[in-house]
Amino acid sequence: MATLQLYTKGANVWTPDPDAVWVSAQLVQDYTPDDKHVLLRVSGGKESLYPVASPSDLPPLANPDISEGENDLTALSFLHEPAILHNLRVRFLDYNSIYTYCGIVLVAVNPYDELPIYGEEVIDAYSGQDMAELEPHIFSVAENAYRTMIREEKNQSIIISGESGSGKTVSAKFTMRYFAVVGGAAQQTSVEDKVLASNPIMEAIGNAKTTRNDNSSRFGKYIQIGFGGKGDIIGANMSTYLLEKSRVVFQSGAERNYHIFYQLCASRQLPEMRSLKLAAPEYFRYTNQGDAKIAGTDDVMEMERTRNAFTILGILPDQQIELFRILAAVLHLGNVKISGTGRTSDRSYIDADDSSMAVFCKLLGVEAAHMAHWLCHRRLVLAGDTLSKPMTGQQAIEARDALAKHIYEQMFQWTVHRLNSALRSQAGRAKTFIGVLDIYGFETFERNSFEQFCINYANEKLQQQFNRHVFYLEQEEYIREELTWSRIEFSDNQQCIHLIEGQLGLLDLLDEECRMPKGSDDSWIQKLYDQHLTSRRHPNFRKPRTSNTAFVILHFADTVQYQCGGFLDKNRDTVFEELVNVMKASQSELVAELFQQQGKGSGVANGRRAHREHKLTVGFQFRQSLQMLMETLNSTTPHYVRCIKPNDLKEPFMFDPKRTVQQLRACGVLETIRISAAGFPSRWTYEEFFLRYRVLLQGCQRWEEARLACQQALPQLIPALDQYVFGKTKVFFRAGQVALLERLRAERLRAAAVKLQSCVRGWLARIYYSRTLRAIVVLQRYWRGALARRLAQTLRYTKAALVIQKIYRMLVDRRMFLLVRQATIIIQAFVRGTLTRRQYRLFVAERAATLLQARVRGWLARRSFTRLRAAVVLAQCCVRRKAARKELLKLKTEARSVERYRELNKGMEVKLMQLQMRADQEARESAALKETLRVEREVAATELAALRAKIEKLEAHQRDATPSPAPCSVVSQETEQERMRAEEKAAQELLQLKHEVETLQREKASLSAETERLSACLLQQEQAQEALVQRAASQATAAVSAELDEEKRKHQGLLREFTRLEQRYDNLRDMSQLTEGTRGLRRSDSALSSEPLSPSPQSLTPRSLSPFPSAFPSPEEVRRVSVTSPNTEGGFTEWTLETEQLMDKMGLTKESGGELKGEDLAHAYDTVRVANKFLESQLLSQRNQWAEEVERLRCQLLRVSSGSSSHQQDLLEASEQECARLRKELKELRNSVPFRRLLTQVLPSVFPTDGSPLAQQKAAAAAGLLECRRRDDSKLIKNLITDVRADVGVSLAPGLAASVVFLCVRQADIRGDQTAASSLCCAAVAAMKTTLKKHNSDLDMTALWLKNISLLHDLLTQHGPKQLRVREDLSPLTFDIGNLSHTLSELRIQAYQQLVSISEQRLQSFIAAALLEGEDIPTGSRRRAGPAEGADAPTVARVLKELGALHAAMSGQALPAALMEHAFHQLVYFMSASALNSLLLRKDVCSCSRGIHIRLNLSQLEEWLRDRGLQTEGAMSSLAPLIQAAQLLQVGKNSEADARALVRACTALSGQQIVKILTNYTPHGDIEERVSLNFVRLVQGLLKDRIDAQPRQLLLEVKRVFPVTFPVEVPPAIHADNLVIPDSLKLTFLRRV
Repeated sequence: MATLQLYTKGANVWTPDPDAVWVSAQLVQDYTPDDKHVLLRVSGGKESLYPVASPSDLPPLANPDISEGENDLTALSFLHEPAILHNLRVRFLDYNSIYTYCGIVLVAVNPYDELPIYGEEVIDAYSGQDMAELEPHIFSVAENAYRTMIREEKNQSIIISGESGSGKTVSAKFTMRYFAVVGGAAQQTSVEDKVLASNPIMEAIGNAKTTRNDNSSRFGKYIQIGFGGKGDIIGANMSTYLLEKSRVVFQSGAERNYHIFYQLCASRQLPEMRSLKLAAPEYFRYTNQGDAKIAGTDDVMEMERTRNAFTILGILPDQQIELFRILAAVLHLGNVKISGTGRTSDRSYIDADDSSMAVFCKLLGVEAAHMAHWLCHRRLVLAGDTLSKPMTGQQAIEARDALAKHIYEQMFQWTVHRLNSALRSQAGRAKTFIGVLDIYGFETFERNSFEQFCINYANEKLQQQFNRHVFYLEQEEYIREELTWSRIEFSDNQQCIHLIEGQLGLLDLLDEECRMPKGSDDSWIQKLYDQHLTSRRHPNFRKPRTSNTAFVILHFADTVQYQCGGFLDKNRDTVFEELVNVMKASQSELVAELFQQQGKGSGVANGRRAHREHKLTVGFQFRQSLQMLMETLNSTTPHYVRCIKPNDLKEPFMFDPKRTVQQLRACGVLETIRISAAGFPSRWTYEEFFLRYRVLLQGCQRWEEARLACQQALPQLIPALDQYVFGKTKVFFRAGQVALLERLRAERLRAAAVKLQSCVRGWLARIYYSRTLRAIVVLQRYWRGALARRLAQTLRYTKAALVIQKIYRMLVDRRMFLLVRQATIIIQAFVRGTLTRRQYRLFVAERAATLLQARVRGWLARRSFTRLRAAVVLAQCCVRRKAARKELLKLKTEARSVERYRELNKGMEVKLMQLQMRADQEARESAALKETLRVEREVAATELAALRAKIEKLEAHQRDATPSPAPCSVVSQETEQERMRAEEKAAQELLQLKHEVETLQREKASLSAETERLSACLLQQEQAQEALVQRAASQATAAVSAELDEEKRKHQGLLREFTRLEQRYDNLRDMSQLTEGTRGLRRSDSALSSEPLSPSPQSLTPRSLSPFPSAFPSPEEVRRVSVTSPNTEGGFTEWTLETEQLMDKMGLTKESGGELKGEDLAHAYDTVRVANKFLESQLLSQRNQWAEEVERLRCQLLRVSSGSSSHQQDLLEASEQECARLRKELKELRNSVPFRRLLTQVLPSVFPTDGSPLAQQKAAAAAGLLECRRRDDSKLIKNLITDVRADVGVSLAPGLAASVVFLCVRQADIRGDQTAASSLCCAAVAAMKTTLKKHNSDLDMTALWLKNISLLHDLLTQHGPKQLRVREDLSPLTFDIGNLSHTLSELRIQAYQQLVSISEQRLQSFIAAALLEGEDIPTGSRRRAGPAEGADAPTVARVLKELGALHAAMSGQALPAALMEHAFHQLVYFMSASALNSLLLRKDVCSCSRGIHIRLNLSQLEEWLRDRGLQTEGAMSSLAPLIQAAQLLQVGKNSEADARALVRACTALSGQQIVKILTNYTPHGDIEERVSLNFVRLVQGLLKDRIDAQPRQLLLEVKRVFPVTFPVEVPPAIHADNLVIPDSLKLTFLRRV
């Protein structure tokens, strides 16, 4: 079937349009070969006639829907300009995809916006992946070049071209960044940093703002990045082409000069820049011609970036300032004013006081007079004589500008040379390289000059190389598939290239005219006309009709008209030798170096004219450099990137079809399509063709015979045998044949659908009739049954009513009878109870009156007595309180004084002993006073009894002697009257007291109420305050927890970075040792391994781990020295453990104690002795004051002995209480641990230590330990840690090494050898760290040492000083473990990270393929190419095997469950992120069938986690994005309800990720449909209203590290008898204690 038969009614075609270039239309009627017009209906509904003179004039057909948004343009069914333009528009505007493949070319459309697709996670996603697996990207091209270089060991090139502003520089920058990341991971050198640092420098000195781009590269560059044998970057080299020097002296209105000039002017206020005498850009002529501002650019910050890049590349600050001086001098040179003189201004001069000239000469260090002279004069040599000819003002200005351009060019070349020197490989010659060519694209303006001519000439050469390479690849494909093919014709631009560079071509004639003494642009253009139009007409050369000073060249991209004005001057690039000689004589070393190199490189020729100008023309130099570039590119495998500028307004995601088509024609993309279309552009594997078109096949349709079925069916489907051909693995189609097959498939499916619809509709009608008939019968049956049931129900209701009436009446009568009887009984009971209670109340009232009278009388009597007694007691209390307060103040003063001296003189226990003795003495004196008081009381009582007896005797004698009783009656009457008066007075006082009591009670009640009210208010306020405090505390706790997690993550990240840097240091050290050669004798490995492991503190951590300095002697040495060294008292000093502890209590550190020798020790002893004497004198004075106070109290006691005895008793009780308090405090002080320890050291005879709890505790702790001699420490470390093999280590008990080391350290610490304990512990930690590095790829050994490191850290922490305060049953370690604990904490984090990293490295190569693909499920996915499948295919079972290995390793070492959960949380996140990133970048896995398969794989992973109890919230939440992505592939994607459900369900995916999956969705079967653009836009609108908590970037951060927190666990008790030490460790030298 011919392609013409596709032009049927309803077919979509493309028609030309003046605005949109191409618009879509639809055929209204079928086309026949006789028709001269076709009727079309455009998108607006308007119909129009399209003229068709022949079938070749038919409008291009549109591609089927299956090709909508194809990521490879060559995969389209119809390959023509409108199809390419439409596909690029759809991907750019609808899918936001800026990259598209076009065969071997990557088309990059500049989005003019920052896109999150260049992060490290994207680099990780593309690293190691095939180009056909992921979405088009600049990283994919870079990865393909890198992999091809490694695999084939052949040099590669990446050619990036495009218009100014199309994004070439950014693409080249990202390409080099990719190589720096991928190629810099092996040795972690600084070469990749230097490669990246070259970009800011070259942008500053080679880029400028143009009308089309704010950062346009005004030169071409080719960077060769050298790689070593392992694929690591070892050097780079840069070549530059055709710097636009004219921009230095001239810019148009909307453009700028090079960025470096504006950066210098913006940084003029810096101290180091003030000597350059710079001003604002508007001040200088070379920078004020255009727009000096760029929106969003800070020139000061850019200058800082440039200087930092210079520093990274090794250019010293002094050289940087010299470079800036030259650039500033160029600006000042432009301000030099040249004036004309003479009648015709044939002479010129420069004022002597020209400030710009002075600054210029000062900055460059040249003679101002010579420079001013030769700027206005030129030297002529005639007949051997030298003449000085003055120049006109215009000639002098041109000479000044030429010098400025030449200085800038030399500076540019010097900078490139220095960059190449810094980037040159230091480790030998590079094995292979990848070249990145960032060169200008085809340019055409309203006025085109010499620069555009050279640029377009370069593009002609590159296009020729591109065409031939594409043709070569097309031939390779056909040969690989063993096809019989005919030669493909393609347009070769060799004629245009020959016109430019051939013999008597444009460049030859231009150079010839430049050599002529009076050559001019007009004579050169006339020669062109004569050569290429008159004598022999060239097809690519034309003359404009309206101009005699221009010529036209028919380039491959477009026809360009060039103005010949200025061609000769730009080609000559004349700089007079006199000015160059002045520059060579500069006092500045850099300026002289620039022009000395220029003199050598240019080869200034001798002759009358040649020695004043450069010998080589610019065109000749450019042709040579271009020829060298083409030779380099032809020797490499090229990769092409074509950058497209979508619009001239620099608006983000705005597509201008006119500009895009113009660039597509110019950059060779359409030529690639034309070459592909000339052959067989559509290529399907037999499996893909079988899956897609199996509905068209006849007969056998088995998967195994797909090729045979295709070969049998195609001749029937496509009768024209030349429209397809069968290859080894693929079937090839001509353009349009896939669309024909799609039409046949659609018709076959439509016919099948009609047949299915007719059958289904008949079946539905029959089903409906059957169901209706059945429903009628059922309804009749149910209705008749309902009537019968209703009658039976009526009869039952009638009978039930009669029964209910009978029972109801009986119940009413019975209820009335019971109510009357109950009321009667209640009335009787109430009456009888009332009578009885009345009698009882009378009886109670009588009895209460009697009791009340008795109680009142007794209460009156007792109250009188109580008041009297209370008054007496109150008086006594007042007196006693006053005395007690005085005594208390004195005692408090004394107590404070004692306490103050106690705090000031800590450690002076003699004072406390004296206080104890004094307290005992006072107790004895108190007892003696009490005895004396008792004796005095007895004497007083005896005297009182004697006095009473004497009084009684006298009264009796008086009664006997009195004869008359009259006086007695008188006395009795007086006594009675006094008694009555006293009683009345007492009654009045009693009444008054009653009133006062009542008043106080009322006040008490009111105060109680007020107190209750205030208490309630306070309680409410406290509750409210407590609630606020709890709320604030919870918020603060949450914030602190979040901050703590972040700090942990940062700390662990820094720890990982430290480990990486440490590894980098080790690598560099190994490299340096390898390069040193044989400079001396080195020890063998056995000698190194037999060394005693006694590392320095610096070998463990950045901080010191040893508790003692290296100069601190051992206890044996100290003891030996101190025994033979007499002190100042004539005795000897013994250095023991008790002495060290006593020094600690005295405030002397061990470090300082270790340095005391001779006079220092004697001086310390004298100081302590003087302090003791001073304290003793203070205690004696306190004792004297105490004795005086006791004596004073004794006198006071004697004075008041005749007074009340109760007051004396109170004073004695107060004294006894004070003595008891002092005894109690002394007893508590005696029982405290530090006090008893100090007393044991100072007074061992008074406080024996044998029975003390601490001694018993140490004795108990010393049991069950292991003893290791000092000379066996290295052997212990070697046999237990360093030389443990993997098979032996796995069989050991968990934590055995840590337990043995701790028991040995504990034994050394208990026997008093803290140095040995600390040294052994440090050596063990260093050995563990070394062993951990040695086994950095062994999972089991890493888990083993993680367990040992954690256990050793917990044991040391348990016996540290902090745990001693909590658990007094543990005896602490005496040496400092602070640094050791910190080192072990960091080391176990490092071990944990290494454990997880090993699993990640094992999973990284196949995790994405295993989760997304797994077992081979037949699908209709189309891939451009694919990696070969090996025997070990990536499956979920393989993933579970790796996870099982990690789980077995951690379980075998009995690691905490929380740590295992965290490790699997980290690992599951890594797997989920890697798989999701791959899913987002691959279209072949974005289908419903793949979504089902992915969900099945994830369910197996979830089941595995649940079976092992690892289904933590973190692990499941990490899988949530991938699970939701799989569900997104499975759900419906048609209606608005589907969109809303989709947005609600995919909460773990960001908006960009959801849209990316929808745009990548590719149907693989007949039942699936492509997601429409309207549905995607609907989802985007719903996502805008959603508050997205997910990050903005498209891909997840694969290298994200969750902060790990090790659980706090109490280590079990370790006993030497419980340890099983195998004989294979050879630890028989250890002795159990």
